[in-house]
Amino acid sequence: MVVENIVMPISTLIFDFDGLILDTETPEFRAWQAIYREHGHEIPIEEWIQIVGGDGISRFDAAEHLAELTQGGANPVWLRTRHRSESDALVLIQPILPGVLDILNEARDRSLGLVIASSSPHAWVDSHLTRLDLFDRFDSIICAEDVPPGRTKPNPDLFVKALEAVRARADEAVVFEDSLNGVKAARAAGIFVVAVPNDVTSLLGVDGADLTLKSLADLRLPGLLSRLL
Repeated sequence: MVVENIVMPISTLIFDFDGLILDTETPEFRAWQAIYREHGHEIPIEEWIQIVGGDGISRFDAAEHLAELTQGGANPVWLRTRHRSESDALVLIQPILPGVLDILNEARDRSLGLVIASSSPHAWVDSHLTRLDLFDRFDSIICAEDVPPGRTKPNPDLFVKALEAVRARADEAVVFEDSLNGVKAARAAGIFVVAVPNDVTSLLGVDGADLTLKSLADLRLPGLLSRLL
């Protein structure tokens, strides 16, 4: 008797948060860029983009780096405090990124599970989702505290945890990501990944994504779901 492989329909959509639902990454970079220039230096973009979206392959610390460049003239604690204040102010005026609400609405119409999987802490993600009136749209929110230390993206743990939260298999899910670290994590978890890089993450590229878009507004969810049957 020949047993055929059963192809399961997509049941779950998993979203990154920073840079995908809300562009927090460009404001964070722009704030550091302004602080560096005020001290007569340029932030090394090639180092910065490697830490976007997770632990990455670099341990770059902008505050420590600038303190070294200024030979102690700038205190790293003060630099972090100032950066947090200035970048937060910029983030608060950012709108939900194009296409996000349309996909969430279409997903609910099709009774698809919706999950956030973010390398950021709950305090950050949950507060912004609540402020944007998006918190209750998701069945589960998985953040940095929900996996062991050092196991955020590009490790697959966040996505594995997201699947467990809604009892879905890897081949029943689609991940939406904006960064290379996120794409690597989704691929490591065996999940189809759609990449939507922003101005910052596009500099490093999103090699390995199954589909790359300029904006979520360009996505037609019914067509994607049909393609994956």
